[in-house]
Amino acid sequence: MDFLDAYHLWADAHAFYDTTLIPSPADTSDPLSRQSATWDERLAATPNGLLLRQNSLFEALNGNSRLHLLHVTHALEQINEQGVLYPSGGCLVGSIYCAPLTATDRGLRMHNLAAYVLTKEAPAFLAKLGVIDRVPTPLIFEINTPPQAYQGLAGVDYLRLGLIHLRIYCHLEYLLSKSERHRLRETVVARVKNSAAFLATAAAVAYRGTHIAARPFLGLLDETIPRLPILGYLYFEALAEYLMLHSTSQHTRRLADIGELNNWLYKEMLFASYPNMAGKFDLARFRPRPGQLADLIHQVDPTIEINHAADYLVERISHLIAARLFAPGEAPEAWHHKRWEFDALATQLGPLLGHLIHRELRTFGRYPDFYFYFDQYKALQAWNYWNHMDIVAPFNGTMPKGEIGINPAYPNLDYRVWRAEQDDAGHLHPAEQLSLTIAPRLVDIKYTLMRNNQWTAPAPSAA
Repeated sequence: MDFLDAYHLWADAHAFYDTTLIPSPADTSDPLSRQSATWDERLAATPNGLLLRQNSLFEALNGNSRLHLLHVTHALEQINEQGVLYPSGGCLVGSIYCAPLTATDRGLRMHNLAAYVLTKEAPAFLAKLGVIDRVPTPLIFEINTPPQAYQGLAGVDYLRLGLIHLRIYCHLEYLLSKSERHRLRETVVARVKNSAAFLATAAAVAYRGTHIAARPFLGLLDETIPRLPILGYLYFEALAEYLMLHSTSQHTRRLADIGELNNWLYKEMLFASYPNMAGKFDLARFRPRPGQLADLIHQVDPTIEINHAADYLVERISHLIAARLFAPGEAPEAWHHKRWEFDALATQLGPLLGHLIHRELRTFGRYPDFYFYFDQYKALQAWNYWNHMDIVAPFNGTMPKGEIGINPAYPNLDYRVWRAEQDDAGHLHPAEQLSLTIAPRLVDIKYTLMRNNQWTAPAPSAA
């Protein structure tokens, strides 16, 4: 993959929130361009839609030469011993996963996402794993951003990484044998072929405005997720988006007053529906049954109108499938005429194939031994793009929830780090400055906080 090709793919994998006056760059030949713009307008008109452009995360990125970020670790002892903190993969690709902190005269106030991770999510993960000799430790990062740092708002959207996954696999596929490559191709083609009914339904909703009742649509989605795991991620993001934008609870309103979307909604929904996901954080398994959806939503927020939410999910998931899993400008038609061959499918469904391959490689034959290098190769490309753009702190661009990272490869990154302590009011205070180096090399995913279930192995310093 040459530099220009990779650069363009990474540029397209970012969501640009810079201004409401100039629309995000779009291919005018793409039949979804107008629909995407209409969705932007619909989202902005929701009860909390103003927070999509005006929020505390963007204020921190736009208005300060100094950032304060919270990172939660379970392995402070190992990190201190080695003096190195490694980034991990995931929604922020290859950065140090953090959430914003706001400086006040009483200490550093945590973003509600940070508070949930520190006080509820991380302890639950460790408890589920039966780990009693470790505690989640808050670390404060103080980042001094240089004058040349990018002043715009470009967030990486992991749902747009499908073509990147496909191109990287094609570049590295000779790590597999000829028979393994053939079997992998046949596996992903079979997954798509046996999911054609749902993909055709979503395409009809997205491209032709076909009305599909929510119950059968969500039922078909539920049946298809095991074959196309990326749909679990899309389902989760669409439902999380709806909850954060439409909630009118007192908690949500209080957070909106300080410029924050309510992350507790989707966190509580996730762990209420999948309590066993602790320690094995995997959105490919996210598939709440259609008959349980109403109770699940009302359990986390009674202010949500269920029928409206269900109809919204039909439209939004269909749009995301077309926009994120079909090749740009391609509207798959006549599914019964399609040639079920890998190269033919890659023309129209390249992003979907990329997401499927990326997932399949984690458990496919000998490839788990190489999977680290697949993600490291992807991280190198992301770091290259961020450094070209002078992006010091990338954020999750699917939605400005509060997920923000530290670019570990940024030249002359200027930062300090402290172990933090929390006071009775919930504010964080620096307790001990640490001598740590951020290294631009991924830690193996099984050693990260939200994935680690192999405590018998000696764990390296983990982000």
